[in-house]
Amino acid sequence: MTGNLGSTTLKKRRRVADPMMTYDSLPQPLRSWLAGAALPWSPKSCKRIWEKARSNGLSVDDAIVVLTEAERKTLSRDKNCVLVN
Repeated sequence: MTGNLGSTTLKKRRRVADPMMTYDSLPQPLRSWLAGAALPWSPKSCKRIWEKARSNGLSVDDAIVVLTEAERKTLSRDKNCVLVN
């Protein structure tokens, strides 16, 4: 079984911490976004983006937009991915 990264050209990374424990500690809006994300984001990397956006004074909705843009940027680097607007 290849999982959900089977057809991507993006680099795969191993996790050191327990991703489910990290996921459970995330704020609810961030967990909701992560559950519907197109990529299998690590909770740690999402939390880092989230905290940076929130510390810059962005609202919850604006932080979600930042995450969505980060995902779009990452997907644009994948040679096997076709983005639709």
